[in-house]
Amino acid sequence: MSSASMTAFRQPEFRAAGTDLSERRRTGVSKGPLIDLAPTPETTGMDWRADGAVRIGAFTAIAAIAADPRIAHGWPALAAAAQGLATPQIRHLATLGGNLAQRSRCWYFRNPQIDCLKKGGPDCPARTGNHLYSVAFDLGPCVAPHPSTMAAALLAHDATIITDKRPRLTIGELLGDGFNGGSDHALQPGEIIRGVELAAPLAGERGLYKRAISRSHAEWPLAEVCVRAVISGGAFRFIRITAGGVAPVPLRLSACEAILQGAPANPSTIAVAAEQSTAGATPLPMTGYKLDLLRGLVHDLLERVIAA
Repeated sequence: MSSASMTAFRQPEFRAAGTDLSERRRTGVSKGPLIDLAPTPETTGMDWRADGAVRIGAFTAIAAIAADPRIAHGWPALAAAAQGLATPQIRHLATLGGNLAQRSRCWYFRNPQIDCLKKGGPDCPARTGNHLYSVAFDLGPCVAPHPSTMAAALLAHDATIITDKRPRLTIGELLGDGFNGGSDHALQPGEIIRGVELAAPLAGERGLYKRAISRSHAEWPLAEVCVRAVISGGAFRFIRITAGGVAPVPLRLSACEAILQGAPANPSTIAVAAEQSTAGATPLPMTGYKLDLLRGLVHDLLERVIAA
């Protein structure tokens, strides 16, 4: 293992709930000193604004987001995503900030004996190795998909991230564009996520989330999709579709949205849009199956959002 990788292993790390960090410490992937973070009133819970917007503290548990009736009413896709990830036990411990800042689930990264780009190594061993669970949109040198379900949902909601060093970051600015294979996010050294802001919900908004996984419980998605829609007069008046599990960062399915915006909300439109959900995909030799999963998820959610 290279000296750069050994140095990366021993960098100081923040610990909040520690649901991801604890595993990396147990397996020896992370060995550096820990800096414990304590929740504060500003970083815990939800601050409801007069204009209908909300700020969610970074220490807020995923389970609290999933169970809040105001979130479910105003931002149903976000609530559904929070309900769908991990297990009840993890959702009660895991925090919103931790979910956004968690590290890659790639088994090469998680193996302390293997070099990779995210540990300061020279290349991505998954690219020429076993990449069955890797990306179907090959955007950069690392082929590990981004692990955060909440990031995919927040991308659909055009959320703003607040840190202790920067007051406003988009999801794209937080996670990068996927071209940098050396990190899972663009937080600066010592920078801490403080909260997330959501604009007021749209009138008549509908929202759904669904994931495809390889087993019934406690599994990261092979592909996941979040849909927000406003349907009026039999047509899509607003549409947002994001996907996770298929690229180094969550993706807006812009080609799919372009088909739907202003179009009739009917089976014919849905069929055409679902086919466009994989526009621009560049699957690896072992990840072509994810495109079928993605098309199926988009088609299913659009049918359900119309029925809703």
